[in-house]
Amino acid sequence: MSQFSLKMDVADNQFFTGKTSEVFSRKESQKARAFHSQLAGYTPTPLHSLTALAGLLGVRNILVKDESKRFGLNAFKMLGGAYAIVRLLCEKYDVNLASTSFEKLKNSIAEKMTFATTTDGNHGRGVAWAAQQLGQNAIVYMPKGSAQERVEHIRSLGAVCEVTDMNYDDTVRLTMKNAAEKGWVIVQDTAWEGYTQIPTWIMQGYGTMADEAIEQIEQAGSGAPTHVFLQCGVGAMAAGVLGCLLDAYGPDKLHSVLVEPELANCLFRSGVAGEPVNVGGAMATIMAGLACGEPNPLGWPLLRNCAHQFISCEDKVAALGMRVLGNPLGDDPRIISGESGAVGAGVLAAILHHPQREKLMQKLKLDASSVVLLLSTEGDTDVKHYREVVWEGRHQAGEIK
Repeated sequence: MSQFSLKMDVADNQFFTGKTSEVFSRKESQKARAFHSQLAGYTPTPLHSLTALAGLLGVRNILVKDESKRFGLNAFKMLGGAYAIVRLLCEKYDVNLASTSFEKLKNSIAEKMTFATTTDGNHGRGVAWAAQQLGQNAIVYMPKGSAQERVEHIRSLGAVCEVTDMNYDDTVRLTMKNAAEKGWVIVQDTAWEGYTQIPTWIMQGYGTMADEAIEQIEQAGSGAPTHVFLQCGVGAMAAGVLGCLLDAYGPDKLHSVLVEPELANCLFRSGVAGEPVNVGGAMATIMAGLACGEPNPLGWPLLRNCAHQFISCEDKVAALGMRVLGNPLGDDPRIISGESGAVGAGVLAAILHHPQREKLMQKLKLDASSVVLLLSTEGDTDVKHYREVVWEGRHQAGEIK
């Protein structure tokens, strides 16, 4: 088998305590899932077993949760935005969450509202979808360099979508300013002083993925995961999912690894420092969904306490993951995974081909007994770029030796 070396910096978490969170827990994830399960078209997304790839790498199994199948939106993000909007409206109109639906809420709304958000594409699409279902307005801002296909997906749901000339974090600040001036409701998955409730609900909504995966693993009898690799932007998804998983498996038994692009590695740097560290600049990574430079302060304590390791990697790692998942080994199922969704698989594939493979395996505590859980959080939400990577060889792994 060929060898090549991709850049992956791995940092151990010196601040690990194992302290979990009542806010991001399996109980809250199950509450969110109970709501999602009432929506038309709901079904748990597939959990695939990549046994052939696992055998080649030298682990017991690799499990991949495929979020490209979520409500026909090709990504997981609607789980958070829709849940937060519903929680907001239930409080506003004194509606019982446990017995509500989009149609009931739609009939309760006395006057039209406008939901505003910043997105790389998937979160905004989820907010636009929920607003459309409820007969409300949505305005979505996207950072500089956003893919036109993602813009059109949002506009097709009836939302206003504008691309700025700023990075993600500065675009969030623009959204805040405009919303304050115009009376819009911000639906954002990061938090700041005075804005915590809605992002908390969004993060709890993401826990539906984890609760489904726990149930699917139990039903399959494949054994509890020993590792989970979670990709991070601001860390909202990672915290919402990890909190649920830790309740099921325990912080000392589930080896959790957070993965980021090196051009937007705020959580990697925060993990090394033991406190939040922001990253600025263009953050021009292909992993658009992870191009965020400021950790979510709500999720950070859980990630600091319970993540075992942080990885900062180059874009070629994500591209490799896209190719490996889309071109499976043996009888492994084919998974269409976008740039942000594939980076966890890319890390495993990069280890497989690395000249120091055994050293990396030992550092990440991967061995023949390991069961690794990955979340492919998006499909080919930018089809043009997906084809450029998978068919045309953009962001190649490097010279083969």
